[in-house]
Amino acid sequence: MSFFTFGADPIEVQGPWKDADQVERAIFQHITRHDEERLRSALDHVPPAEHEEAFWQSRKQTPRSA
Repeated sequence: MSFFTFGADPIEVQGPWKDADQVERAIFQHITRHDEERLRSALDHVPPAEHEEAFWQSRKQTPRSA
């Protein structure tokens, strides 16, 4: 199991906040970027969403033997 931690970056850098909804949106945007857009060396510097799409495309194109 892995845990996502990001420290206080989205909270400290983007504030001050008017309400909890703004904080929730900022955290959601940060997590979305981390999970879907951030380039990762383990994936040859390809965003995870793009890497996953390429994986599924390769699975469609690979014929399976019976």
